[in-house]
Formats: sequence, structure tokens, C-alpha cells
Amino acid sequence: MSTFLFDSIIFGPVWSRRLGESLGINLLPTNRKICNFNCVYCECGLTPAGSEPEGFPQAQQVKEKLIERLEEMKRKGEYLDSITFAGNGEPTMHPDFAQIMEDTLEIRNRIFPDARVTVLSNATLAGNAVIFEALQKADMNILKLDSAIEETLLRINCPRGNFRLTEVIETLKRFQGKLVIQTLFFSGLYNDHPIDNTTEKELDAWTNVIRQVWPEYVMIYSIARDTAVEGLKRVPADKLERIAHRLEQAGIAVQVTP
Repeated sequence: MSTFLFDSIIFGPVWSRRLGESLGINLLPTNRKICNFNCVYCECGLTPAGSEPEGFPQAQQVKEKLIERLEEMKRKGEYLDSITFAGNGEPTMHPDFAQIMEDTLEIRNRIFPDARVTVLSNATLAGNAVIFEALQKADMNILKLDSAIEETLLRINCPRGNFRLTEVIETLKRFQGKLVIQTLFFSGLYNDHPIDNTTEKELDAWTNVIRQVWPEYVMIYSIARDTAVEGLKRVPADKLERIAHRLEQAGIAVQVTP
């Protein structure tokens, strides 16, 4: 259960199983996690109780750090696939997320025009008009959906505040296919409750929602790093392939990361 935090605003590039050479942008504090989810499998650990949404880096600081790092990479002739909003929690919680997205696109276009701008998000704030408009400008939105059954999702993601899965699903539909869904499959026990999002009931409900949203494709994977909660079990590659086949039969593209 040895988890970690990203200790800088700009980190990497690192090799991502899903994104290739990815330069990360951490819009959260570098010394603690801030998120409106508290996922049991999070590599950054559990969200501290009473964690207040403050201490975000300033938009100008993010801009300057990104320019500095990209110009350095350009001088060295380094390669880059993606500039990725990730880090110590939910990036869309930053109060200046929309402005930072604008800055990032301008910088990318000028220095690394072939790199994608990617956002990893739980989509819970995408119902906000300003956030939604900003996300529409990204090249790739990778949005989380770990279960289509609210009871299971509450145990996996432990959302904070008012949460309705139906509202999130309606928001996902608003992207009109310009999104990627990511789902982490696993099993385990948390607070004496079993968790398994690979049962037939789970997969039937999940497949039905995926068909409603109809994303560009779906990323499915399992645990590869230390998790916030002990005792979680990864799903083997052959089972992930069987889950992928369900979507492929419906005509939906799938990327499996074993």
C-alpha cells in the first residue's frame, strides 16, 4: 500500500501504458491529494478527510512551467505523444481549469504541435458549462466509469458531495462520442464489503451504458501499481480480453492494457 504523490506541477515525460510518452500537468497541490472521488485503487492514496480545495498552483505558474519544460524537450530533440492533465486528484477542480486549457493548447500548438492534449477525469464536474466547454477543446478526454451500478460505484470510487450516477451518464452522453471511457476492473474487500465489477450483472449494466454513450473507444485495464486499500486483486489478461469481446461484438472499439 505504498502510494505516492506527484511532487511538481509538470512531471515526466513518462511512458504510459495507454498514452505513450506523456508529459503530465498536475493542477493539484504537490504535497497532498485533492479529489471529489476517493477511489480504493488510487495510486495517490486515499483523499484526506476534510481536505479543502485550496492550494492550487496559479494559472500563470502552470503556463511558465509548461513552456520551460517543453522548450527544454524541444532543444534536446525529445519525443512527445501527449500533454496530460493528471496528478494528485481531479484536474477539473482547479478554479482556472478553463484558462489553463486555453494556455496549454496555445503552448502545444507553438512548441509541440503533434502532441495531443489529454484530460484524465472522473467527469463529475463536466456538467458545469464552463468545464464542459473547456473539455470539448481537448484532443482526448479519458473519463472514468468503473461501474454502471451506483451501489458498486459508491464502494469503488467513494464520491464526495452530491453524486448521482444517472447525472454522470447523461453528461457522458453530451460528449456525443468525443470521449474515451476508461474502466479499471478488479475485485477485493473494503470496509467488510466485497467489490467485484466483473460479475455478469456488472458487465451487463456497464455494457448497456457504454452502448448509450458510444465513445471513440473504451480503455479497460486492471491494477498495476500499489493501491490506497490493501487486498485488491487484479483481473488477469484473459478475463480482460473476454470483457473486451463483449464490446467488440457490439461494434465498440476497445483497448486492453493487461
